[in-house]
Amino acid sequence: MNVDIALWLLQDGLTTGAIYALLALALLLVFAVTRVIFVPQGEFVALAALTLGVMQQGQVPGTVWLLLAGGVAVVLLDAPAAWRSRGWRALGRLLAANLALPALIALTTLALVPHQPGRWWQMALTLALVVPLGPMLYRIAYRPLAGASVLVLFIVSMAVHYALAGFALLIFGGEGLRTAAISDARFPLGPLQVGAQSLWVLGATLACMAALWAFFEHTLLGKALRATAMNRVGARLIGVSAGFAGRLAFGVAAAIGALSGILISPIATIYYDTGLMVGLKGFVGAILGGMGSYPLAALGALAVGVLEAGASFWASNLKESIVFAFIIPVLLWLSLRARHAPVEDEDE
Repeated sequence: MNVDIALWLLQDGLTTGAIYALLALALLLVFAVTRVIFVPQGEFVALAALTLGVMQQGQVPGTVWLLLAGGVAVVLLDAPAAWRSRGWRALGRLLAANLALPALIALTTLALVPHQPGRWWQMALTLALVVPLGPMLYRIAYRPLAGASVLVLFIVSMAVHYALAGFALLIFGGEGLRTAAISDARFPLGPLQVGAQSLWVLGATLACMAALWAFFEHTLLGKALRATAMNRVGARLIGVSAGFAGRLAFGVAAAIGALSGILISPIATIYYDTGLMVGLKGFVGAILGGMGSYPLAALGALAVGVLEAGASFWASNLKESIVFAFIIPVLLWLSLRARHAPVEDEDE
């Protein structure tokens, strides 16, 4: 390996590592707020990428029907409680948020997609179709088990992953898709030819991180999420609804996943089951950050991207094993540093 190849690998590693960094931040947010190890985070990446790819072919994506089905399921679950609490007013808000709004998004998609709207319209429609699935998923799969242990929630996450992957196979098929790049321009930088798509990925990642910082530091909703992440019981005592915080966290995670899917789809071919591997690499980055620090999680994810790029050059057949084996010494180190409280005898 010479210097030129090393620089090329570094560029590729930082580009993919930026995507992993976004996913690591989303995983860390969901875990802090709801104690859910959100394995299906990568499914939002796959759904967004495949939705955008189908739109660019001039076809209506099956995500439309998935969104409508999710809205109907939420209404069926919440309608009795909404009627008992505040009658028509609560029921009307429930129907507007979970039936009327998804129906409006679906009708807009059905009307625009056959006429091949511009790239930015397609991206906006993709976000509108995928992001609402996050809060819906929380209500259907996780909220009924909010008091369960982390292990039970992890098992539920695995079940949700397989369900979403099955839906993706049903509505998109087994063929992979790759979308058109936002820009095909290339810029010389020493021995490198830096692609505009890589710059879009890095720029969007930095902008998303800045937006998350501003959201958590300067908005009431962001501060409510921070309070829930720090102390769930204390947040409830000051009036922060655990259900609302969970929906908001899943909505932010879905938005990050959908944005990541849009960014990565011109770089790599995405299949219905790609989400698991991409999400797990974001999870590795979060573990490298200790599952407690957003900046360290982002740095850990960038390290995962660079390591994967180097492993693909030296041993491409083993690159996945090398990436996942990298967390073993980190877990050992974190385990040795952790202080475990002694377990008291229940008979005493």
